[in-house]
Amino acid sequence: MKHDQATHRESGRASAVVAAGASLAPALAARIAAASRPRQRDAHLVEDAQGAQLLVVNGSRLFHLPPALAAEFRAALDGMDDSVVQGLIASSGLQSAPLIDDTPLAAPPVHALSLAIAQKCNLGCTYCYAQQGEFGGKAKNMELDTAKQAVDLLLAKAAPGAKVNLAFMGGEPLANRPALRAVTRYAEEQARQRSVNCHFSITTNGSLLQADDADFFEEHGFAVTVSLDGPAEQHNRLRPFKGGKGSFDQIVERLAPLLERQRRMQVSARVTVTPFNLNLPQTLDLFIGMGFHSVGFSPLLRASNGQAEMTPEDMEDMLQGMIACGLAFEQNVMLGRRYPFMNMQNALREIQRGTHRPYPCGAGAGYFGVSAEGELAACHRFVGDEAGKMGDLASGVDSGRQTVWLEQRHVHQQQPCNSCWARYMCGGGCHHEVLARGRSACDYIRGWLHYTIGAHGRLSQLAPAWFAGADSASIG
Repeated sequence: MKHDQATHRESGRASAVVAAGASLAPALAARIAAASRPRQRDAHLVEDAQGAQLLVVNGSRLFHLPPALAAEFRAALDGMDDSVVQGLIASSGLQSAPLIDDTPLAAPPVHALSLAIAQKCNLGCTYCYAQQGEFGGKAKNMELDTAKQAVDLLLAKAAPGAKVNLAFMGGEPLANRPALRAVTRYAEEQARQRSVNCHFSITTNGSLLQADDADFFEEHGFAVTVSLDGPAEQHNRLRPFKGGKGSFDQIVERLAPLLERQRRMQVSARVTVTPFNLNLPQTLDLFIGMGFHSVGFSPLLRASNGQAEMTPEDMEDMLQGMIACGLAFEQNVMLGRRYPFMNMQNALREIQRGTHRPYPCGAGAGYFGVSAEGELAACHRFVGDEAGKMGDLASGVDSGRQTVWLEQRHVHQQQPCNSCWARYMCGGGCHHEVLARGRSACDYIRGWLHYTIGAHGRLSQLAPAWFAGADSASIG
């Protein structure tokens, strides 16, 4: 009983922190939206009560500025004159040779594959990019021989000591559990023989989980991502069974053994954000309380049926909700409490590392999706889509298509990315969403990056232990 009471008190404190963040978020989001608009391509200024940080876009380098220099940069950025800003960067000793030019990435070895192990699904999600799991074709399973062939491709050029990832997606991958388990064991053994470290992951709707799945995923150290879209009423509206019945209660019941068992296995919740589930702080608090290793949000920018896609107004509301969640994260970190808000954790780590990239992800480079029939695609979302065809398992990656892809998808070839201060942190946005719908999320992305840069500055000063072992930069 004492443990239950302590857990209840801790949950209550966490809820109070979330509520406090939610009350501050509207005004802060409005200020951030204005401050994050694209003004100058080479630098961006983030200011708050802790002082001013300058993002030098080349290299994604952050510097804390003394007040006088901050005033100079503020005036230069407000003047919208590229040459003045470039001159100030040079005179401040921050100039360096460009780290990214127009040269496309040279194709790296394959290091990650996502297998559409089951192109079928038992849910009838209203927004599914994969046409309710079947990718526009007939429901089918991947044969074990095809899955093994994919593993052979993944390991073919992996050097001893290399790390590779084998992901299982669908549809619902647990609809083909026998092949999934068999190819996991095959991949583990083949990787062991080559002294390669093979990581496993699965994205599942959770409704088909069995008790022994927890043991299997724990044994093989799976990263398990469960798609849940909020509290029961909201989730059931967006992710019902194909007959219309709500799926939330069954998923939560079947998830329990995994949440209790996770040690090597890590179980995360992924929330697809639509206009119908924008209460992000409530959802984050609920799922953290359930025991997920981490919780993340992703906006629905493109649905195959056009339903539930986020409008610009919805994205403004989402930014407000994300900032509320971020403020709760900041407060929990400063109080020494774990608060696994995945979007915030990932953003802070990328800012700390100075992430600087010409593409948003590894799609079409070292990462490919594999259809049930063995066709290669630029990523799991391009399975069955001509725009992302990349060869097949029999003949390997189509180098001609890959070369064209890497040339065309480079951020320098994207507009209006070339004039945006966030281009090397964003990489140009999800290829699948951009090609299908355009860049409808740019204001949201810039707002979120602006906020997290500010949070990085605050936490670096007030909770430096969170960044233990990482380098920081400052001038003064």
